[in-house]
Amino acid sequence: MVFTNAVRRALRKARLTLAAYIILGVLYLAFPHYSQLIATLMFYMILAQAFNIFMGMTGYIDFGYVAFVAMGAYGMALAVESLYELGWASIIVGFLLAVALSVALASMVGAIALRLRGAYFAIATIGVNEGVRYLIEGANLVGGSEGVIIVRELRATFGRETANFIMTGLADLALLLIGITAVMITALILSTRVGYALQAIREDEDAARALGINVTRYKVMAFTISAGIGGLLGAANWALKGGYVEPAHVFNIHYTVEAIVMVMLGGPGTLLGPIIGGLFYGSMNYFLGVIKPGLQLLFLAPILLAVVVALPKGLMGYVRERVKDPRLRELLT
Repeated sequence: MVFTNAVRRALRKARLTLAAYIILGVLYLAFPHYSQLIATLMFYMILAQAFNIFMGMTGYIDFGYVAFVAMGAYGMALAVESLYELGWASIIVGFLLAVALSVALASMVGAIALRLRGAYFAIATIGVNEGVRYLIEGANLVGGSEGVIIVRELRATFGRETANFIMTGLADLALLLIGITAVMITALILSTRVGYALQAIREDEDAARALGINVTRYKVMAFTISAGIGGLLGAANWALKGGYVEPAHVFNIHYTVEAIVMVMLGGPGTLLGPIIGGLFYGSMNYFLGVIKPGLQLLFLAPILLAVVVALPKGLMGYVRERVKDPRLRELLT
């Protein structure tokens, strides 16, 4: 009964956010020429939503987050490469392995690093990201610096046309489903005592501990959930969609920086904020790249800086402060 009520509250909170994904799905079908742009926007939205579950709700900045996304990509690549003879089952196993590897890494890192605070935690997570990358390259694990290519296995199992569909339409559908899953998980967290505990930790960790909240437990919980969603994202967008996994790309800290920017733009700790931040950042990055190719970051940086300075609580924080209707404010959580 308690869980059912939490689901109902989560669905109420998530209406606008779910609508954003549904609209993108409709646009994807209606305008196939813009399918890659829409898929890219979904990638940014999911990345921001997953990162927000930990950073936005606890206030901890994880500079090594991309390592969990990378683990998901490797999980899918290894499953398809090793089990391609099983057909569709290899892809299902790939998603399961992606979550398992990401959560396993997050559990090991979180159990140690989450005992640190502030800059010490951030430095530790950078070390994890680079350490895993150089372990793979230096020890020549899972393809080493050359990575893992699964295009051949996909075509050998499914044929050229079906393999191409898997790497386009199916991968994009998986992104849509992962995005909806991330929204519902976030809404459930915000609708239960887990969300209240994480918010208490964000506001004052010492006070939360004094009130009897097991801060380490809740931080590890948010850390692993965030990592699991990131693993699914890496499996769908980098391994399945790209057809290969290469360490220099999947361990690029640039993606973590983008996640931080998008969460701060939209509003940390909110449900709709990371979606707005992902759409804003992804759209600006794309259109500036079309208008001024190669110089988009030069123009994008001052725009982002202006938004963050003018709206310290993010776009959603600015909007919620000016909305008086309590029902609408609930939708803008």
